[in-house]
Amino acid sequence: MPEQALTPIRVLLVDDHRSVVWGLERLIESVRPAMEVVGSAANCADALTLLERAAPDVILLDMDLGGESGLAAIPQLIARTTAKILVLTGVREQSVRDDAVLAGARGVVHKEESADTILEAIRKVHAGQLWLDPDTTARLFLELTRHGPERAVDPEQRKIDSLTSRERGIIAAIANNAGATARTVGELLHVSEHTLRNHLTSIYSKLGVANRLELFAYAQKHRLDRLPGQPDPASIPRASSLKA
Repeated sequence: MPEQALTPIRVLLVDDHRSVVWGLERLIESVRPAMEVVGSAANCADALTLLERAAPDVILLDMDLGGESGLAAIPQLIARTTAKILVLTGVREQSVRDDAVLAGARGVVHKEESADTILEAIRKVHAGQLWLDPDTTARLFLELTRHGPERAVDPEQRKIDSLTSRERGIIAAIANNAGATARTVGELLHVSEHTLRNHLTSIYSKLGVANRLELFAYAQKHRLDRLPGQPDPASIPRASSLKA
């Protein structure tokens, strides 16, 4: 009996459109035992939570997760799993597709493609191949030739790029107020202590640090003590500016 029949390709669906997830589940389950759906998530946070339990081989990822960027989710998923990422998207802008592959996706397939094409893309990506049209392959080859040495494999930059602007602001505030309590930093940023701790949990996960001390050291090392576009951290809120 072929090995594929004994070991199905385990697919995790990450898409916030319930009708799309419903259709993909039935499409993939229609070719059992070659493939099976091991879970679905509507956003990156839920997908990260599912990874250990679901143990997928391939993650079928939408680029637009209800306002959350699937592109930003790619480095986070790569940092937490060996599963190969295949982007399934309705976006036609070629630059967005290119960015997805440069971020680490193994291929891009359009939602309007046939059912057979989507299934074949999953098989090829699982087998270690790239699923790209010839024009995209040529463009990416030129891009990597021009800029590859400085951008090819920088895992720390990928982590930093996954941060939201709000998270960058929180890191900068913490880096410039090392001795401040979480409550004080929260007041500084006009958020509750509970909200701040939720943001920190996400930041710790993205950067691979365990606590504020490690975050402070990471911020100093990677110059996250300043906000993007600022020449120095002078305008970052400081605890001394708080009213007693």
